[in-house]
Amino acid sequence: MSDDTTRFPFGDALRKQVVGNLTAFERADPSIESGAKPLRRAAVAVTIVGDEGGRACFLITRRASTLKRHAGQWALPGGGIDVDETPTDAALRELVEEVGLTIDATEIVGTLDDYPTRSGFLITPVVVWGPATPEFKTDPSEVASVHLVPLEGLDEPDVPRLLPGHEPDRPIIQIPLYGRYVHAPTAAILYQLREVALHGRATRVAHFDQPVFAWK
Repeated sequence: MSDDTTRFPFGDALRKQVVGNLTAFERADPSIESGAKPLRRAAVAVTIVGDEGGRACFLITRRASTLKRHAGQWALPGGGIDVDETPTDAALRELVEEVGLTIDATEIVGTLDDYPTRSGFLITPVVVWGPATPEFKTDPSEVASVHLVPLEGLDEPDVPRLLPGHEPDRPIIQIPLYGRYVHAPTAAILYQLREVALHGRATRVAHFDQPVFAWK
């Protein structure tokens, strides 16, 4: 049973709201956002699930400390898109590989804008509707831990936190989480999830930048 104080209880009403907002959303042309530079295609699963209190949450992981790149950083399950895959295929595959969560393609509720990274990827965020009581089996070579964060946390006054970037028109975006900060691309994608899926606002995020350590 959901908590009466929960702003976003997990259930059919929220799913209908999210589907409606994402269906009405017109994604930005990725060629405009990424410019002329050729980028490698990737996808992430932006997964909405329930927790023990009946709250709707997004799923986020901490990357394993043994990874050669981006060790210990917050991340959404995802990776490169194989030649014979769609972004949806890749996102669902990565969910299985990283956290052991198998979800049918019928549970895809929409996509957000592609996000071009400084490391040369064009990421398609695929929004996935997961189970009310998810069970995980992580791949320890990739994932140190899995966290379910209530969606209402994305509506806190300090979300997002913007810092001066390397370019005047590209501020660095952060989202506070457990005493640390989530950075772009994950922070930009989660902020757009809030704006578009939860509130129906066509907010763009490709201009938000990453700190150097997040892409070097």
